[in-house]
Amino acid sequence: MTSYRAARDAMAAGLYPYFLPLTGHEGTTVTLGDQELVMCGSNNYLGLTADPRVKKAAAEALDLYGTSCTGSRFLNGNLALHDLLEEELADFYGKPAAAVFSTGYQANLGVISALAGRGDLVFADRDAHASIVDGTVLSGAKLRRFPHNDAAALDRRLADAPEGSGRLVVVDGVYSMEGDLCVLPELVSASRRHGARIVVDDAHGLGVLDGGRGTAAHFGLVDQVDLITVTFSKSLASLGGAVVGSEEVIHYLKHHARSLIFSASATPASAAAALAALRILRAEPWRAEKAQENAAYVRRGLARLGVSSGASSTPVVPLRTRGVVETLLLWRRLVDRGVYTNPVLPPAASPRLRLSFMATHTTDHLDRVLEALAAETDMFLGPDEPDGPGQDTDPGEAAGLAELAAAARTRP
Repeated sequence: MTSYRAARDAMAAGLYPYFLPLTGHEGTTVTLGDQELVMCGSNNYLGLTADPRVKKAAAEALDLYGTSCTGSRFLNGNLALHDLLEEELADFYGKPAAAVFSTGYQANLGVISALAGRGDLVFADRDAHASIVDGTVLSGAKLRRFPHNDAAALDRRLADAPEGSGRLVVVDGVYSMEGDLCVLPELVSASRRHGARIVVDDAHGLGVLDGGRGTAAHFGLVDQVDLITVTFSKSLASLGGAVVGSEEVIHYLKHHARSLIFSASATPASAAAALAALRILRAEPWRAEKAQENAAYVRRGLARLGVSSGASSTPVVPLRTRGVVETLLLWRRLVDRGVYTNPVLPPAASPRLRLSFMATHTTDHLDRVLEALAAETDMFLGPDEPDGPGQDTDPGEAAGLAELAAAARTRP
């Protein structure tokens, strides 16, 4: 731990992109220091974090219930508000029941660790979210990864599973680093063929696909997916998470999911904000369509610039870069040009910028983003180029970091 230098070296070079103190946050724009930036790093897909109706609901819950429930839902921390949110989430997803957790991360942690155990197998896409991996580790089950969206590989791994072992397939609905959809029909088919249960983490599908109802609804497979987990910190403009499924399984999870039983419940303001956002989504499905349209507008602009956005078909738009240092340099230049993006580095994924778009972005916002990107096209990988060097390089250990930082400051 004492030898860790990466972050401090990046700070010294002026290329540290994390924990930035944003002082103004209106959704589509943010303030960093005295500079206003177009926000292209937020998961606020529906643009509801600043919606007056959501803010009012949170304020009213704060006045009525106070700042915290001061306990877990299992004991003293359960409010009628939590129960109502569960009822409306289940109805929205077309499932019999739901359980609300304090975060989406805890939902995956609780679901997987409660349902799988020693002697069982959890099959996860190689690009699955970290919470899926961590939930499997906590469960004691064995993790079996398969190549991204390779249903044939999943089928082979399921076929090779020991007779009598429990089999749980857990995948993302929308992959947060690529912006592509899981091949859910093929994954469901493989799971059913081998007697496996399937869980879809729909953190980035809720609010985006099929009028906001998510990945399973997009493919017409709600009845074929056993459980769907979601987070409130993206389209629902709040903090929290949930799982929807059969009444029997949800009842079991409420009495066995450690991350629900041993963690304080979602605050009243968070639960009320999520409920208000859910109701707005149901009443205004155009928001899901607009978020998709905005991302498609940017992808078309990128194509004209010769910049690949990979397999993205959602508001998440990844732009692969030539390496770790190049990613940090590019992030810095875009900030200087008035655009906020998320630099993604190993081990999360190969070096890239991750952009995401909201229903409330205007055409002017999008054009400003494209103009900034147009000045840096040489920093991106082409569609047929392999990932650049540095996939396994710590940002602060890259040679020439200070020199490259100086070059970045002098470049027009």
